[in-house]
Amino acid sequence: RMGKRRCVPPLEPKLAAGCCGVKKPKLSGSGTHSHGNQATTVPGSSSGPLQNHQHTDGNNGRENVSDLTLGPGNSPITRMNSTSGALSPLSRPNGTANSTKNLVVTAEMCCYCFDVLYCHLYGFPQPRLPRFTNDPYPLFVTWKTGRDKRLRGCIGTFSAMNLHSGLREYTLTSALKDSRFPPLTREELPKLFCSVSLLTNFEDASDYLDWEVGIHGIRIEFINEKGVKRTATYLPEVAKEQDWDQIQTIDSLLRKGGFKAPITNDFRKTIKLTRYRSEKVTISYAEYMASRQHCFQNGTLHAPPLYNHYS
Repeated sequence: RMGKRRCVPPLEPKLAAGCCGVKKPKLSGSGTHSHGNQATTVPGSSSGPLQNHQHTDGNNGRENVSDLTLGPGNSPITRMNSTSGALSPLSRPNGTANSTKNLVVTAEMCCYCFDVLYCHLYGFPQPRLPRFTNDPYPLFVTWKTGRDKRLRGCIGTFSAMNLHSGLREYTLTSALKDSRFPPLTREELPKLFCSVSLLTNFEDASDYLDWEVGIHGIRIEFINEKGVKRTATYLPEVAKEQDWDQIQTIDSLLRKGGFKAPITNDFRKTIKLTRYRSEKVTISYAEYMASRQHCFQNGTLHAPPLYNHYS
């Protein structure tokens, strides 16, 4: 079955979304367990005020739609190009060396996010605008830390934003204003990983099963037991990383969205589902430092050379 294609995300403008779920919940096939405690209501809708367990970034009443850990499942693997100092794609384990050639997302976008965060934490003026495309996309910026890549912050938007301003904004929002974590500090920089995800190919699904695990991200809209419209989302890699099937994923999203009543197949059929795809790249702080080595002297960033990188 094919969904109806949309050119733009089917959401109200400027909706922010935060990923959530630091631990992997165990799901039964019945889908009657509660997982997570984040829920959302679209601002300005007629469904009433925001409900309990809402998780917002405190900025302009923007919506936070939950999704689980944004792991490295779909991200291009990167390495340092020893001659140019730039990041270049590595072939994937299956040997598809050209699998990233048509992607819009690049490692340089993650480097720019590190630039923005570094300048903020050290009190430098923000870097000049980068050279990569400034086309508008829905986007997420994710920070993880340590060898086990624990989630440290993740917020994004489902409305299309120009990449230069969007990445700059959500770099700091996800690093400093994710309500589940304290703001990131200078001391944490060396252990950080940054991921940029760009969302594409939004389609109206014909029903709640009209999507593929590991291929599509999904956003559901439903009416809860109190008659309030709620939404929740998972990025494409989440269901695969959690080893969920379609029903388990849908039921987890319903619980995440605050639905507390028993979940029946008839209720699942009332869900409005939008599917989408994601392009994602992840780099470590060490890779970032290597790509910016000409900007650093004795381990300290100096603002003017950083500006020169984009001049």
